[in-house]
Amino acid sequence: MEPVEINAGEYYLRAFRNDDRVNDVPALVETYADEETRRYMHRLTMEDVTAAELFIVLMNNGWPKDYRWSWAVCDAVTADVAAGIVLHSIDRKFGSAEVTCWAHPAHRGKGVVPTALNAVLGWAFGAADMHRIVYKHSVSNLASQRVAEKCGFTLEGRLRDESIVDDQRVDELLWSRLATDPYPEQLR
Repeated sequence: MEPVEINAGEYYLRAFRNDDRVNDVPALVETYADEETRRYMHRLTMEDVTAAELFIVLMNNGWPKDYRWSWAVCDAVTADVAAGIVLHSIDRKFGSAEVTCWAHPAHRGKGVVPTALNAVLGWAFGAADMHRIVYKHSVSNLASQRVAEKCGFTLEGRLRDESIVDDQRVDELLWSRLATDPYPEQLR
């Protein structure tokens, strides 16, 4: 599949880029240099330009092979990268995937991720014929919990010692949303 672009009102979702016209590398390096991002997204590090360039290549390689779909969430006016959303562990046969998302530090708390994620879920359940999307986060990540709630995910359980935060093993919460679930009426 080719990368899909999604219009989410004040945000425009497109493939991550690093070319002569658009360079997402600085925004990725800034995001992953942020202490809060590193705290919860420790499985992926982007400490320098080379790592961010590799990340973009990896994200874009997922599209044609149909195992990862990813979007840079950009401000529709400034084109600044405000967030990122990745559907991974895609199983087309069963219509399932897991979502990972993050916000650039300058754009946190503005509703970017819930707005963009709801647009991605609409596409995934509609055009991509997915049935179940899973969302996991550390129990202490209250911002991620709010995203799950705003996007109509249902809490399914707790995964014990699933992750490490602040050098300590911590539980993660497991949420899911089905294509048959009602669309969230409003983002709070």
